[in-house]
Amino acid sequence: MPRDIPAVSSSILDDLVHGNRILYARGIVDGLGHISARHDKDASIYVLAAEKAPGRVTKEDLALYDLDSNALTHTDRRPYLERFIHGEIYKARPDVQSIVHCHTPSLVSFCVCQATLRPVYHMSGFLGHGVGRFEIREIAGMTDMLVTSPELGRALARSLGDYQIVLMRGHGATIAGQTIKHTVFRANYAAQNATIQMDAMRMGEIIYLSDEEAMKSMEANDRVVDRSWALWKEEASGTK
Repeated sequence: MPRDIPAVSSSILDDLVHGNRILYARGIVDGLGHISARHDKDASIYVLAAEKAPGRVTKEDLALYDLDSNALTHTDRRPYLERFIHGEIYKARPDVQSIVHCHTPSLVSFCVCQATLRPVYHMSGFLGHGVGRFEIREIAGMTDMLVTSPELGRALARSLGDYQIVLMRGHGATIAGQTIKHTVFRANYAAQNATIQMDAMRMGEIIYLSDEEAMKSMEANDRVVDRSWALWKEEASGTK
């Protein structure tokens, strides 16, 4: 029997469409990558587009999945192969309400080297809490690097732990947050931080934010994400 599924808030659906477009417009994703949100009325369900390039996602593409990543709607559409990233993190982290997965080049650089991604300025204060690292070889040996099963999704969730971001060796990054706006904000500034940090490392010793500075910066930024969101939404929609 089909589940009796409550309607998702229209604001979540709108924000997911805008989130996809913003991430594409700002170079965080390209034809690949995805963003999801937990259902606002049923924590055992999440919303994610059926497979489509992020810059082309519309409200009609958004599908519902249970936390085992089985499609509950749009069952005739091909899902993202790596939807298990989302379902397993939502299982492991009740506090997480949105997830971004991306292959942003500046973040991939830190995925494949021993240098630690650390906050170099206030906009990336959330990195001060730490960064998880995921090594797929430890779980499955030689693979195509994709998280295409519940087992791999659970391993990724363990690597994320209580951090806000996990770097996936040879693959990309996954970012968590308390709203869609927060995950988009963090994905953007994690990528910018990576670029700035690489430039600074060539120049000499870096003075990173202290743990206390990072946490205070994160708290301040978390209160003002709407300002950047409004601008990025206009830019991505071509209305600015």
